[in-house]
Amino acid sequence: MKDVKGQSPADPAGPLTSTLTFRLGTLGAIATERFTEAVQAHGLKPKQVGLMAVLAAGTADSQQDIARTMGVAPSLVVSLADHLETLGAIRRERDPNDRRRQVLTLTDRGHTLLAECTTAAHTLDAALTEALPPAARQALHQALTTLAAQAGLPT
Repeated sequence: MKDVKGQSPADPAGPLTSTLTFRLGTLGAIATERFTEAVQAHGLKPKQVGLMAVLAAGTADSQQDIARTMGVAPSLVVSLADHLETLGAIRRERDPNDRRRQVLTLTDRGHTLLAECTTAAHTLDAALTEALPPAARQALHQALTTLAAQAGLPT
């Protein structure tokens, strides 16, 4: 049974597909798929690019700190770092003050790869928002920046 607005009594605010959660999740899945395709051209996966971005931001440098920053298991960071090291994108070194600690640094190759992935992300941003007028693009960017900061994500 629906009311005069065509909404069911169990769903007074509208259908699931009208929620911000559903729309952001679906658009996020589309963006992730497109970004995954773009970075695969460089032999990378999104989480590997994320690890390079963490290193470039200087927010973490040990495998343990990177795992905490990225919200992933330390074993995943080891696997991501293994691949990046093979590509020459990062360098691993033992911390001279704590031999148990591995410190990761971005190499020149890593900076180049990250720049190429960043360019790809900006291109995808433009494609995803091309239907929006400039003021709406700016408002969306600001709203997402605010929400990202609230969630503790880098802005």
